[in-house]
Amino acid sequence: MIGALALAKALKEDRGSKLKICFVGSHVSALPMEVLAHDCVDIVLLNEGVYALHNLLKSNLGDDLPHIRGIGFKKHGPAGFPVPTLNAPQCVVPQERMDEDLPGYAWDLLPYREKPLDLYRAHFWHAEFSHEKRTPFAAIYTSLGCNFGCDFCMINIVNRTDSAEHVDASHSRGMRFWSPEWVGRELEKVAVLGVRTLRISDEMFFLNRKYYQPVLQNVVDRGFDFNMWTYSRVDTVRRDALDLFKRAGVNWLALGVEAGNQLVRQEVSKGSFKEVNIRDVCRTINDAGINIISNYIFGFPDDDLTTMRQTLDLALELNTEMANMYPCQALPGSPMHQIARKNGWKLPDSYEGYAFLSYESQPLPTKHVSSAEVLRFRDWAWQQYFSNPAYLDLVERKFGIEERKNVESMAAIRLKRKLLGD
Repeated sequence: MIGALALAKALKEDRGSKLKICFVGSHVSALPMEVLAHDCVDIVLLNEGVYALHNLLKSNLGDDLPHIRGIGFKKHGPAGFPVPTLNAPQCVVPQERMDEDLPGYAWDLLPYREKPLDLYRAHFWHAEFSHEKRTPFAAIYTSLGCNFGCDFCMINIVNRTDSAEHVDASHSRGMRFWSPEWVGRELEKVAVLGVRTLRISDEMFFLNRKYYQPVLQNVVDRGFDFNMWTYSRVDTVRRDALDLFKRAGVNWLALGVEAGNQLVRQEVSKGSFKEVNIRDVCRTINDAGINIISNYIFGFPDDDLTTMRQTLDLALELNTEMANMYPCQALPGSPMHQIARKNGWKLPDSYEGYAFLSYESQPLPTKHVSSAEVLRFRDWAWQQYFSNPAYLDLVERKFGIEERKNVESMAAIRLKRKLLGD
């Protein structure tokens, strides 16, 4: 939203009111009326917007607009003032139409410097902390959505087909899959373009064997030689599938550990898996030769300094090859955002305030500690993890001495935070 609004304002200043600007995306689907209130935004697409956009492009962008389902636009009210309004919602692409109505990626339209995809960089850890391995890079989806409804997550808001104010991502949970044949065609395209470092962006790739097994087996059979990473819940990892993942080139699995305290984790509807299982699952994944990205969140509503310390202690104990550490945000579209608004919790007053690593980052306070304390603890915990000798030894042992030095250089960069007085 930060960059999109800046671009929209610049386009309006350059081209004037004749240019129609349309916004689509997760934040738009979560708060369509708020986005439409911006002077530089003329139209919004609700949910994923596939059919709405198709019909919008066939319209005259004028008196047709009231008849297009799944959009919001500005009517001319009294004295000519624009009045934001939402039309009736449109459906999302159904499972049986995925291959036809979402037929693939326009890789050939992406900009590049010398060869395709060389302007796109993999995550540093995905490239084994080597700058040289970060390009070319691509990311694809083989499915959309998630079957779960964690309080802090807004992913499923793009499935929204109900514009009522109380609706959040948990009301639209569910997954849709492209066929393994479609996925195979897309993988072949990026392989031909020279991509080896590939992200499978699905929210829950390691869940439905019916889909992931033929996708991965095709990668093995075709010998694509990808270095891939993808997501899994801790409680959906199947030991008997890990060999196929590894042979297909899935060298990293991202796990949502979230919190070290079981009660804190249960309070945000993360599920009932126990800490002992987390340890066992991590060992099982590592035994298969697969690296782990563990994800942690500090500042859940029931967190205090003690429970946040438990989360850090668990992270240090697991000592996975990568760890993401987030301050808890009430992301628009998530159940937590609805809870925050209902309870009058202070929310960020800018889009930058929702950005985890930004100068203006403003996470939620908890029942016990302030926003500033959450942010301070998160930044301190991150430094503790990435400067921990045990972790640096792991990086050196697995990836090399130069890669260890790269991590040390990364950890030397400290974020500045407005909330902390920087």
